[in-house]
Amino acid sequence: MKLFSASLLAAALLAGCGGMAPKMAADTPTRTADGVLVGPNGMSLYTFGRDAVGSGKSACNGPCIANWPALDAPEAAKPMGDYSVVMRDDGKKQWAYKGAPLYYWAKDSKAGDRTGDGVGGVWKLARP
Repeated sequence: MKLFSASLLAAALLAGCGGMAPKMAADTPTRTADGVLVGPNGMSLYTFGRDAVGSGKSACNGPCIANWPALDAPEAAKPMGDYSVVMRDDGKKQWAYKGAPLYYWAKDSKAGDRTGDGVGGVWKLARP
């Protein structure tokens, strides 16, 4: 009976994990959740309409970056597939998807929030 109970408990625990977000692949800076790109922290990512896609630069600097934090790339980051690395004016590296730099929105408070979509008519959710 104890073995049966332990098996039921294990099955219940595993079933409860089914709704958890999948882990990111080790070599990918983002993953997809509900049709949008999210960062390693599970927060929604955005693109900026004033960025020149493919330019290797971010147009969001100074006060902009305080509200729209960049998806930072490590110093040793290299382009991979649809992901590239842009250099910011502050000297930091940032991930870009299909040439568009990726940002978080400071007013999103939890994973799944998408409150930055459409802000100022220039911010939109990053989609695969």
